[in-house]
Amino acid sequence: LVSAMNRVQLLGRVGQDPIMRQVEGKNPVTIFSLATNEMWRTGDSEVGQGAVLLLCTVGDVSQKTTWHRISVFRPGLRDVTYQYVRKGSRIFVEGKIDYGEYTDKNNVRRQATTIIA
Repeated sequence: LVSAMNRVQLLGRVGQDPIMRQVEGKNPVTIFSLATNEMWRTGDSEVGQGAVLLLCTVGDVSQKTTWHRISVFRPGLRDVTYQYVRKGSRIFVEGKIDYGEYTDKNNVRRQATTIIA
């Protein structure tokens, strides 16, 4: 019986080589950024009825890039990610969204969204 679900799937390109961090007393984590792109034509108009949706394409193509912070905690996956994933690699990530807070170097509380792979 599933009462709730937190699951995300992303396909994109790695923004920088992964880094491995370890906070004292905690397990290491591999961290990297992933860029996903959304493309559409400017001037698109949607004509829909019920479950049927037609997209009329007119105009230039526009693109939006979204950056995601990916954290890998699972020991085997964490180590393989650190060793083999490189900037520019196209990869598929599956995980869950985690919303957290941290205090920056100026002692300001910030919110952070992370994908736990």
